[in-house]
Amino acid sequence: MDEGMKQFQERLIELETDAEHLLLARHQLVENDKLRNGNREALTALRKRARTTKTSVPSPFESVMRVIGGSGSRPLVKEVCMTCGSHDSSERTWMMFPGTDVFARIPFHAAHSILETDQEGLDFEAKKLQSDVKDKSLLISERGALADKISPEVLKSLVVLTDKRK
Repeated sequence: MDEGMKQFQERLIELETDAEHLLLARHQLVENDKLRNGNREALTALRKRARTTKTSVPSPFESVMRVIGGSGSRPLVKEVCMTCGSHDSSERTWMMFPGTDVFARIPFHAAHSILETDQEGLDFEAKKLQSDVKDKSLLISERGALADKISPEVLKSLVVLTDKRK
């Protein structure tokens, strides 16, 4: 085979591989967004049950200032959960653990703490995936003349091609 044809074939293989990685990252991003939305909905439902919003619970400073005016036998610092508020945090609630089909009845405070921790992890993962998609898109567009001449539709069709043995 001609040397120029071999180089063209190698560039095309590299481009196809990069495009496949880009499509996989985009698919992961969509799946991550579905999980994040489900988590957000669960947190909102727990806040409604506790009758709080993110801004309706007084800050720890405000609660400390109210407590200071009272008797000396009370603790000086009282932690206030931003989700529970004055809700009974030991009340049990049903929760399905992420990635399983197991339901468990756990304390209210533990349920929303688990969901908030998962939400932070999912937010971090989403930012990482967005960065990866951006980097891979830039890499494909910087491939030079080859990437500029191939339209996105052709590029996508190259990724989904499969070899069939005769």
